[in-house]
Amino acid sequence: MYRLDVLIQGYPGKSLCHGGLGWSTIALLRGAGRTILVDVGAFAVRPEFGKQLKAADCDPASVTDVVLTHAHWDHSVNYTLFPNAAVWIGRVEMDWATQVPPGFNPLPELYVRDLARHPRLHLLEDGAEFLPGLSAHLCPGHTPGCLVYRLTGNEVPVVFSGDAAKNRAELLSLSTDMTMDAAESRRSLDRIWALWRQAPGTLLIPGHDLTMRLDAAGRPEYIGQRRAGIAAWFQEDLAVMEEFDISAPRF
Repeated sequence: MYRLDVLIQGYPGKSLCHGGLGWSTIALLRGAGRTILVDVGAFAVRPEFGKQLKAADCDPASVTDVVLTHAHWDHSVNYTLFPNAAVWIGRVEMDWATQVPPGFNPLPELYVRDLARHPRLHLLEDGAEFLPGLSAHLCPGHTPGCLVYRLTGNEVPVVFSGDAAKNRAELLSLSTDMTMDAAESRRSLDRIWALWRQAPGTLLIPGHDLTMRLDAAGRPEYIGQRRAGIAAWFQEDLAVMEEFDISAPRF
């Protein structure tokens, strides 16, 4: 039913000195007469996001649907770049996000306020089947209204876990970092595992990690190769840059 492209790889890490790293996954689905983005990333990703959309021959004006897992800035703010898209997000999430006052939290309060007035905003309930082959599943903890999406229209099903399961470490340890409710997150991880195991071969695309599938022993294995790096100026010449590959740890 859909062609699936991961435009931006999520990264399983956080900055030690500069706040949230915010490198979240952005996926593109095309088919059934629709062009769908699952999460849309943060401000800093815009240059690469635009580059990847162009490489995929996807005009922002052609995007029909922006599907958000939750309201945090690193997943949501770029909905404004897609003028013709309907925006889908959980009702519980928006009810919560619109009541949170400005503060030192990951909610982009002005964008939440704008999104609440969006003329093509659709609020999703737990269990809703809302686009061809796509269903929404409430998995709170990271935020009160996090949604996980399951795609069943393809030969190979896909689970988009967002930040309800940010990375492989959370899936395997059954514990979560940066959660508002650890007990709820634990129950949500159980629900995600149940969705993942429902059909053999199902892919799982987390909020901050590479795509995974379960191996013969039932453990998550990565698909593809991580790409992540930083270039920085430490010399006295703009032409001289130091490059740091952060795709994998060095011991």
